[in-house]
Parts: sequence; C-alpha cells; structure tokens
Amino acid sequence: MTTTKILLAEDDENLGIMLKNYLMAKAFETDLFEDGEKALEGFHKNQYDLCILDVMMPLKDGFTLAQEIRAKNKKVPIIFLTARSMQDDVLEGFKIGGDDYITKPFNMDELLFRIEAIMRRMKTDEPSNSNIFALGKIIFDSQKQTLQSDETSYKLTTKESELLKLLCDNANQVLERNYALRTIWEDDNYFNARSMDVYITKLRKYFKDEPGVEILNVHGRGFKLVI
Repeated sequence: MTTTKILLAEDDENLGIMLKNYLMAKAFETDLFEDGEKALEGFHKNQYDLCILDVMMPLKDGFTLAQEIRAKNKKVPIIFLTARSMQDDVLEGFKIGGDDYITKPFNMDELLFRIEAIMRRMKTDEPSNSNIFALGKIIFDSQKQTLQSDETSYKLTTKESELLKLLCDNANQVLERNYALRTIWEDDNYFNARSMDVYITKLRKYFKDEPGVEILNVHGRGFKLVI
C-alpha cells in the first residue's frame, strides 16, 4: 500500500508539531514547514499527494503559496487552515484552486475526515469506464441523462444527471456537500446549497419504488447513495 505524503505549512510551532505527529500516527508521511517560502522550496524538491496550508504565514501567505503550487501542479489537493475571522476570504481560496478549508480551532478527526474524503475523490475523478449505472432495476445513463426500467422512463435535467453521477461515482460512500456544490454549481453558498437539497429530493422520488436504492443524509457532511 502506497503511503500518502503530505506537505504541511504552519507557522505556529506547537500546532504544527501536533498536527504532524497526529498525521504520522494516522500513517501519512508528513513534512512540516514553518513559513511559506520554505514550504515552496520543499514542494519543488519533493512529490506530495496533498498540501495543508495555513493562510496566515510569514514571508509568504497560504494563498500566495497555493497560487505558486498551482503554477507547477494543477491537480494536487490543497486544504487551507484559516482563522474564524478570515472566513470571508475562503472564496478567494477556492478561486486560487483550493479544494477545502477548515477553520481554527478544529477537531483533528474532522481534518482526517476531510483528507480521506479528498483522497477518495482523487481516485473517483479518474475517467469512468462506463456512463451506465445499474441502480437496482433502474438503469442510469449519465451521457443520455436518462433513467429507465421495465415500467418507467425519465429524462433528467443536466443538474439532476450531474448530481446523480457524483453520487454513483461515490456509491456507498459519503459525497461531501461542499465538493458537490463546487463541482456542479461552482460555489457552495447558501442559495446553491438549498437548490441542491431540492434536487436531492427530486432524485429520491425517482427511486421511491426501488427498495435496493436509497439516498441518505449524512449529518454535517453530505449524502450517501446506498445500493
């Protein structure tokens, strides 16, 4: 099994060491850098699977560091560590190319959940061998945007089809709300979140007579398509 290698940039020495020790205890190989310039030097010298960047750092802040990382690598996932007072800057982080953020102070297990969710998505982001999914007796064609069974046939809207495709790609796993919103709506604001909830309700109706298929709410995280 290949070890996931993490770049951790955090200028708070105590927090940085605590995070590094926690991640290494969870079997992540982790390099800690105390400022943005050293972190960028480390990124150029090594191959990393994920970057965790504090936003407020000396010499080079986390957003600038992320931009320079993105100039070299478009795909490596980036999680920002941000102070509660900087939540308004989170959208700027997403525009730069961040994948997620976590607000200080935070629970270590929450950070672990976010890392694991991103690494699962990296695997499912690989091109699928098929656009056809068997959901009980219903066949979903994501390319044609159709649901078909012996009794029924539905033509899905683009948003319905995109959301169901994400659920299928993460079948029996949690689909994180923020990831789904940024992937389909490109913004995880309140209004888009309410819109997504409406589409989830619509999708559930298509499967109401299919006992082997269920779309569950996972409190505080997202949704799970159980097959």
